[in-house]
Amino acid sequence: MHALSLAGLIAGTLALTAPVSAADYVIDTDGAHASINFKIDHLGFSYVVGRFNEFTGTFTYDAENPANNRVEVTVQTASVDSNHTERDDHIRSSDYLDVERWSEARFVSTSYNDLGDDRGEITGNLTLFGETREVTFEVKKYGEGQDPWGGYRAGFTGELAINVGDFGIDLNLGPAAQTVYLDLHVEGIRQ
Repeated sequence: MHALSLAGLIAGTLALTAPVSAADYVIDTDGAHASINFKIDHLGFSYVVGRFNEFTGTFTYDAENPANNRVEVTVQTASVDSNHTERDDHIRSSDYLDVERWSEARFVSTSYNDLGDDRGEITGNLTLFGETREVTFEVKKYGEGQDPWGGYRAGFTGELAINVGDFGIDLNLGPAAQTVYLDLHVEGIRQ
């Protein structure tokens, strides 16, 4: 559930090709144009799905020099929302996110590898549950351009799978429940 926090956003933040050269963006969480969603296996019968409602982030996008692409995202772990109050309280407990102790999850990119075709790989440090691990995931630029209010926006999508045991979460709900899948959608406003 932790990964979700960052990674997503993350994924959505770095990009590939565009008509604008290097620019800094703020992820549009105020306008609800970004989301960090997650799913995790539930007993082999289906998935528990949810999202993190509160996060902030920035990214730099440079179409001409993709190696300059960067992203930073901070997620408020207590904002986890699986549409079930009792389950959310359990996820916030020390069994999972331990939000009293670890109120934030964070992703900071360290490199970007251009794959062409508006795709790339972001590598960076994901910190959850007090543990920091390097992760790499693929992102795709969804689009960019002028918005109706005179601003300029760029949007990205990405997916990341993380093993919760790698971050010190040892509650065992079966082998399939050790992987959390993050689905990231990020829209940024150029500064």
